Amino acid sequence: MRRGGLRAGALRAVGAMAVGALTAAAVAGCSGRNQVPSIGYAVDAVIASYNGGSTLGANSGAAAVFPRVLTGFFYTGPQGQPVADTDYGTAKEVPGEAQTIQYRLNPDGVYSDGVPTSCDDLVLEWAARSGRFTKPGPGGPIPLFDAADTTGYSDIERVECQPGSKDATVVFRPDRHFLQWKTLFNAADLMPAHVAAQAAGVANVVGAVQSGDPAAMDKLSQFWNTGWNLKPGNLDTKLFPSSGPYKIESFSDGDGLVLVKNDKWWGNQPRTPRVVVWPKNTDLKKKVGDKAVGVIDIGAGSVKDLSLNGFDVQQQPGRGAEQLVLSTAGVFASPDARRAFALCVPRQALFDKLGHPGYDAKSGLGSGPLNSRTVQADSIYYPAIVGPADKYRGGDAGAAQQALGAAKIANPTVRIGYRAPDDRRAQTVAMIADSCKQAGITVVDAGAPDFIPTQLGDKVDAVLGGTAAAPGPSGSLSGVEATAALHGGQGLNFGHYGNGRYDAIADQLAADDNSATVLNLDTEAENLLWSEMPSIPLFDTPRTIAFGDGMEDGIANPTKAGAGWNMDRWVLKR
Repeated sequence: MRRGGLRAGALRAVGAMAVGALTAAAVAGCSGRNQVPSIGYAVDAVIASYNGGSTLGANSGAAAVFPRVLTGFFYTGPQGQPVADTDYGTAKEVPGEAQTIQYRLNPDGVYSDGVPTSCDDLVLEWAARSGRFTKPGPGGPIPLFDAADTTGYSDIERVECQPGSKDATVVFRPDRHFLQWKTLFNAADLMPAHVAAQAAGVANVVGAVQSGDPAAMDKLSQFWNTGWNLKPGNLDTKLFPSSGPYKIESFSDGDGLVLVKNDKWWGNQPRTPRVVVWPKNTDLKKKVGDKAVGVIDIGAGSVKDLSLNGFDVQQQPGRGAEQLVLSTAGVFASPDARRAFALCVPRQALFDKLGHPGYDAKSGLGSGPLNSRTVQADSIYYPAIVGPADKYRGGDAGAAQQALGAAKIANPTVRIGYRAPDDRRAQTVAMIADSCKQAGITVVDAGAPDFIPTQLGDKVDAVLGGTAAAPGPSGSLSGVEATAALHGGQGLNFGHYGNGRYDAIADQLAADDNSATVLNLDTEAENLLWSEMPSIPLFDTPRTIAFGDGMEDGIANPTKAGAGWNMDRWVLKR
């Protein structure tokens, strides 16, 4: 979702004060304790790809696992805002007829395999996410690269780069201005071009991109799409060099994803030499009982009867949107069917029971059912654009039944998929099933441990998840992922929703910050989306973020970056 209310500079100042206060308190309480050499980090990301710019990487939670392994010009801070990472390099907008950003990588920057960081990495990222490299498909050209989204990157005309250089100039198309340019070339997105080049047998990535060499781009795309996929077991660590404080040592079901200190890191050294990431489907109760975790970041209520004695537990509304993403095929091929289903979904009751555990916000995030897909509940625009949502607040089985009759749809079955086990989402499906059965709609719980949102339209009719159908941490202040998830042709658009007017609105909002224009466009977009119903927003996803007693510098980040956003600053004393 897009645009919260606070300015990033103020937020960073608040964050810095919070760090100082938290650290002072922790140090005072930890005298006489010893620092542990390894911290377990349990997060409900799936860990499926190193490549956060790919559809698989973005959806499975790369941004929450690898922000201090693969660094970039910005990272996502605790309020969802982009924060500059000057250890990696600097980025500044410079005057000119066309929007132009100058990037300068740190001269000391080097991957853990000894290869210097370079502007080649930016060129590869732009090529992969620009949408301009395609191949013939049955219905016309299709992208070579399976990018999560092309937002911003598709507006770039060229990336000026001499191979191996530490400098790059990014020039946007003369007719485009991208307001959220700080969301580009970021942590967990910028991939090592030299690895892709070697694996694909392409001698010069920059040359291949600049010339548009079809054979070279095809080879590069094949590796970019799947070459950085992660599966527990024997991992060829040569394919996964690090540009951050930590690097991957190993990944297995039994031992988790083991991150260790990167000796080639040129910035402040990580304060704890080893972090073990335990992904979703880990037996979290056992890990907590064994004292194998020191940090927990999961969906609130997702693990039934989880006891967190010995932790400082924070329940917070996230920047991610808990929602149902609907297929636009099968039972939901028509907007009539999607609207009828939405009428029986008890959004208010779902929020009341599951949407605000442990907090009672009067306004803003977590204060009620979520009434927008693209504007955040703490935005100044939010109160004015939520009108159409009221019709779909209460779970009106009678209205749903009437709508089904008018659409000549009899006794439909709706299969809802999500990554299981997840107790809150199981309860969500059960409540929807109970409400909708009165309208003649049969709702089936299709949650599974191996569920992925690409099954939408085939094995399931709806996906229950966060922003862009993410199973774990999701959302940011910019809302790029939320907008892309409904934009035609984007990897994160799992429901394959397409509406030219919505796409035009989204593109205009990316470039125009005039408040009157923004309000009018937001209002038009929500009216359109409530009419066509490609998704059903429920509430701001509540997160449970817990730091073990004795933790220093543990700072909650209920966004796509998760609590691991600053893991290199963690110290746990026991």
